[in-house]
Amino acid sequence: MAGRLRPQYTAAPMSIWQSKVTLEELQRLRRNTMVEYLDINLTEIGPDYLRATMPVDHRTVQTMGILHGGASVVLAETIGSLAANLCVDSNRQACVGQEINANHLRPVASGRVTGTARPIHLGTRSQVWQIEIHDERNRLTCISRLTMAIIDRPAEAISQTWGKGEP
Repeated sequence: MAGRLRPQYTAAPMSIWQSKVTLEELQRLRRNTMVEYLDINLTEIGPDYLRATMPVDHRTVQTMGILHGGASVVLAETIGSLAANLCVDSNRQACVGQEINANHLRPVASGRVTGTARPIHLGTRSQVWQIEIHDERNRLTCISRLTMAIIDRPAEAISQTWGKGEP
């Protein structure tokens, strides 16, 4: 078989999501929250990632006119937390933040930034997510790691939490 190319077979990526939701359903959760105020928009659900954008404007800049590090952390925690909760059975469990850190690598003065959350660890009691934030030129501006605890909860608490964004 020297010189012959073997066909390449690649499997379609398996989805990590336990909850099947649409972007529209996730967007409704923004209502009356900081997420809505900062205009964080969920833009894509991939097989193993969740993506969202946020403007760099008067709501998200610091006094020097560049993206506030805290705003980057809000974006990171928003998409990481939503993604984590989509990976558990919401009838029995919820994910809550334990720790977040962020390294701010490059200033951004205008436009929109895009954050993408991907899991590093999906365990039975905790999850760890990496969130990368890029500017409009696809330059890495911030990298964040979010640790989530998985807690058990009664079913009636779900409607109080996940339904909060409903009118």
